[in-house]
Amino acid sequence: MITMENIRATHTPDAIQRRLRAGPVHSYLRDFIYGAVDGIVTTFAIVSGVAGAGLSSDVVIILGAANLAADGFSMAVSNYLGTRADRELVDRARRIEEAHIAAYPDGEREEIRQIFRAKGLSGTELEGIVSAITSDRNRWIGTMLQEEYGLSLQGVSPIRAAAVTFGAFVLLGALPLISFVWPMLSANPVLDPYVASSTITGIAFFCVGAVKGRFVVQPWYRAGLETLIVGSAAAGLAYLVGIALSRVQ
Repeated sequence: MITMENIRATHTPDAIQRRLRAGPVHSYLRDFIYGAVDGIVTTFAIVSGVAGAGLSSDVVIILGAANLAADGFSMAVSNYLGTRADRELVDRARRIEEAHIAAYPDGEREEIRQIFRAKGLSGTELEGIVSAITSDRNRWIGTMLQEEYGLSLQGVSPIRAAAVTFGAFVLLGALPLISFVWPMLSANPVLDPYVASSTITGIAFFCVGAVKGRFVVQPWYRAGLETLIVGSAAAGLAYLVGIALSRVQ
């Protein structure tokens, strides 16, 4: 809970200095949510489709396991390449600005001037800002990347982003399969594996959304219900497709 005491404690000169020295904290929440929701949706879509088609539990396990391995790896690789492409875009823009500053510094200096004039600065205050920024080449280029291109100078690790996506996909995507695998590991059979899988999946959807709500300062129950509704819609569509295909047999 945020209180005035907490705010004051984190805004003392020493606290601010420590926080700025440490740099921004990179969040991999997007990668976790991305992998978790897609893992649950695609695996339960297989469960729903197979159930709708009236096929055996063995088919669910085989297709579900194949989905966890293949689709999870595919998503991780895609996330890795996409995240790395973002960093490569920053590097490309940096090289462009370095070349522009070397070839025509007055024009680039005028860009800085107009950027900060648009922010409401003028006169000696504006010229002081322009002089301070353009006196340091790295600061100059960094400002152009942020202000002209809208790019972030700090990015997440592509490898960590891919690992988080893959881990979330496999771990949470395996949940809809538990009720089908359980009879193989225990002497206690599951009366209706599909109903049990639906219940587990619904809880998983809600929990993933609730976790997201905790980090984005959104009511946990609202975020949970939102994710539950979206996931249920995808699963329901797969079930209907399974029913339709079963009639083709």
